[in-house]
Amino acid sequence: MVPNDPVMLLSFVNTKLRDEYSDLDKLCEGLDLDKTEIVAILKGIGYSYNQSVNQFK
Repeated sequence: MVPNDPVMLLSFVNTKLRDEYSDLDKLCEGLDLDKTEIVAILKGIGYSYNQSVNQFK
């Protein structure tokens, strides 16, 4: 289950990116998530996806 709270979502997504998925597209595909929605939620708390380190920073 994906957390609803943006800060918990950040932690969840970054952990999945670190441990299981090589990029955001694969994470969203693997977990059937809407990439646009994830990016928008995390942008709302000041984070954007950094592809070179495969994390939201």
